[in-house]
Amino acid sequence: MILRPRLHDLYIGRVVLATVLLTWAVLVGLDVMLALSGQLGDLGKGSYDFPTALAFVAYSVPRRAYSIFPYAAVIGSLMGLGQLAATSELTALRALGLSRRRLSLSVAAALTLLTALMVLTGETLAPWGQRQADQLKLAAKSNNIAMARYSGLWAREGDTFLNAIDGQERVVDGQRVLELRDVRLYQVGEDGRLQSLTRAALAVHDQEGWRLQQARRVELGADSAREQKVESQRWDSQLDANALAAGVTRPRNLSAADLQASIEYRRRNGLDARDYEDTYWSRWFYPLNVLALCLAAVPFAFGSLRSGGMGKRLFLGIVFALGFMLLQMQFGRLAGAFRFDYRIAYALPPVLMLLTSWLLFRRKSG
Repeated sequence: MILRPRLHDLYIGRVVLATVLLTWAVLVGLDVMLALSGQLGDLGKGSYDFPTALAFVAYSVPRRAYSIFPYAAVIGSLMGLGQLAATSELTALRALGLSRRRLSLSVAAALTLLTALMVLTGETLAPWGQRQADQLKLAAKSNNIAMARYSGLWAREGDTFLNAIDGQERVVDGQRVLELRDVRLYQVGEDGRLQSLTRAALAVHDQEGWRLQQARRVELGADSAREQKVESQRWDSQLDANALAAGVTRPRNLSAADLQASIEYRRRNGLDARDYEDTYWSRWFYPLNVLALCLAAVPFAFGSLRSGGMGKRLFLGIVFALGFMLLQMQFGRLAGAFRFDYRIAYALPPVLMLLTSWLLFRRKSG
């Protein structure tokens, strides 16, 4: 049988969308205020001032909205159904012969529209906005740092320009170490002519300073070129490692296509790609997680139709759904720690939530 939207579907969808959007606006607003307050400590560094901080936070709003939407969907849908239950409208709809499952499908259909919009935002506007925000902040705080969309990280120190395709931070023996991969150093003379080009597989910064590994340096004369290869050498540079680390694009700020390209690059070069795989598969399971969360929490709203304590039931439903959201996040971390398939890790929580929802619907008959 093909389910067609009817008048009650539109009515329930309108109520649920209104409460979800209201909840979403409140949560995003709180997150934006916290983010703005977190930027106050950086004011005065370089040319980073309050208007720049405002622009930085504004550019990051799409990413914040994408991240917060699952929580807003759960809380808002339960608030919308609670509103209908408080006015006995759910009871009237049940008296018309509509089952709980049918009403839940109305909620799911309404949330599908917003979920699809968020998936599109997560692949387009959110990564673009976050890149603009990071570039704006880095340019204001450090005048020699810049980021390019396809060419990685750029930095300048005097007559030397650095370009790194990729990089990461890690902790070794309690010390933070920055690793930049596929590094190119361009030394330019006062006349604008390229004097030397150095290419290194890795540039490492630790407590002892910078070190180039598997480096090849080409010195260019007026009519000659001389090449030198070294396995490892110190690099006397005062480039700020913290600023460079901030310029390295984080996996959560990439689109799915960029994540897939990064994963393939790391696999080809024998590098660890687990962080990128984690984020990549979380994007694919994002819409399923949102709908499974809401469907798993919906029975708590219906449980208040014939008994008191509606506020208590709604609170338990929200805690139940958000608990499953945290469980889903932990499954991703466990997959990285124990090296099992991320697809299994991200599929298990939605399956458990849908199974729990089905059991709750069976238990709450009527």
